[in-house]
Amino acid sequence: MISQALADLRDYLSQALAADVTAAELVNDELTIRVQRQAIVKVLTFLRDDPPCQFGMLVDLCGVDWPDRENRFDIVYHLLSLEQNQRLRVKVAADEESVVPSVASVFSCAGWFERECWDLFGIYFADHPDLRRLLTDYGFDGHPLRKDFPLTGFVEVRYDDEEKRVVYEPVKLTQEFRSFDFLSPWEGMTKVMLPGDEKARGPLTGSDVA
Repeated sequence: MISQALADLRDYLSQALAADVTAAELVNDELTIRVQRQAIVKVLTFLRDDPPCQFGMLVDLCGVDWPDRENRFDIVYHLLSLEQNQRLRVKVAADEESVVPSVASVFSCAGWFERECWDLFGIYFADHPDLRRLLTDYGFDGHPLRKDFPLTGFVEVRYDDEEKRVVYEPVKLTQEFRSFDFLSPWEGMTKVMLPGDEKARGPLTGSDVA
């Protein structure tokens, strides 16, 4: 039932937005459409206002990094139609130099999502009302969710309870997570008794289960 409704929606969108939708795929009862980057505002407006669609809620907007791909970023929009009881995923591709139109004029909540996407991935959104970093510190260099972002050599910020102020410290990791080979132990790890370890026991017995 769900698959048929989404298949009908896929066919409808492929026809109604033929000039803007480059692909439409239905997998595991989830419909994903790919859209031309410059047409994203037009497409989301159509999806929001068109009676057979009525996707009136932007649930999420996020970025995905594919560093080996020419257009390395996917900007993913998750939409919900309460009237039709349907969900839809919309994807737009972009590279590091691409300018993606902001959809804050279509869904006001997109303003925060796009700021996060700019901050963490470096994806620029044109005509955004206030495109500033959202999660990183003032003056932060780089975009930490890019897969080529280095794990060491940067400065982290934290609140020091003893000094009662924010302090800046270099990031130090004992081992780069991305080179972990699942065979060797962590560098610098020693057997440390953590809170709760004293409660650890062997396998459960019948009396434990009872």
